Amino acid sequence: MQSPLKTDTPTDLAAAFRALAEQWSAETGILSSPRQIAAHPAHQQIIAMGPPVIPLILREMQRQPGHWSLTLRAITGENPVAPEAAGYTREIAAAWREWGRRNGYRV
Repeated sequence: MQSPLKTDTPTDLAAAFRALAEQWSAETGILSSPRQIAAHPAHQQIIAMGPPVIPLILREMQRQPGHWSLTLRAITGENPVAPEAAGYTREIAAAWREWGRRNGYRV
């Protein structure tokens, strides 16, 4: 079996991202603590993949908003989400998708 972290090509990167995202979701779905969710090893591996996964995250946010804002903030060092949107996953996802468009990512 091929390692999910092999990322020599865009296809490898997407497959590795998908595997880690699925693991992260499955293993943190019952958690309520953002700190525990963010500290999960699969999430940390996604962050370590760096800027190349930003388009994949933005697409995933469109499909399933979730906790991707944590990931994008860690990778980009930015936070385009207005304070009043805190806790509203659709608004958070929309702010990040708009950030992506402004920064040249296809969303």
